[in-house]
Amino acid sequence: MKIVFATNNAHKLSEVRAVLGDSFELVTLRQIGITEDIPETGATLDENASLKARYVYERTGLDCFADDTGLEVEALNGAPGVHSARYATDGHDFAANNRKLLHELEGKENRRARFRTVISLIRGGVEQQVEGIVNGTIATEESGCEGFGYDPLFIPDGKAVTFAEMTAEEKNAISHRGRAVAELVKVLKG
Repeated sequence: MKIVFATNNAHKLSEVRAVLGDSFELVTLRQIGITEDIPETGATLDENASLKARYVYERTGLDCFADDTGLEVEALNGAPGVHSARYATDGHDFAANNRKLLHELEGKENRRARFRTVISLIRGGVEQQVEGIVNGTIATEESGCEGFGYDPLFIPDGKAVTFAEMTAEEKNAISHRGRAVAELVKVLKG
C-alpha cells in the first residue's frame, strides 16, 4: 500500500520507515512535488497534524498522514508543547531549544515531562487521528549523540539513559512516535 508521509524531516522519515517496515510504501513530499513548508498554524498538536494532512490531501488527492510532536513539561505548564520545534528561535535550532529548556527548568524540582505525537491519517477523504505518548523526566544536562531535538535531555520512565543514548531500534520500541505509528498501522490494517 502506498501512502504519503507529510514531512521533509529526514529523522522522522527514518523513524517511521523503521516502524512501518515493508508493509507500506512510504512516499515523501518531494516525491509528489511538494517542496514548500506546510503551514503549522494550529494551537494544538492535533490541529497541526490535521492541517498538514489536509494540505497534502487537498493538493494531491492521495492517501496521506502527517504528525505533530511536542514535548510537554509539567513545571512549564505543558510548554514547549505545540511550539517545541520553535521554542527558542523561529527555526529548528535543536541546541538553542535544549539550552532554553534547561534554563527554564533551573531550580525546579519537578522535571516530569512527556513526549506526545499526534498523527492525522486521511484515507479516501476520511480523517482519523491516533496518538502516542511516552512519559519521563528532563535531565539536568545533555547526554548522548543519537536522535534529534530534545532526545539528549529526555529520560523515558523505566530507563536510566536519554533517548540520545539509545540506538534507533531501542528508541523506536518505546518512543512516542513509535507508539503513534503502531496505532497508525492498526488503523491501516484494520
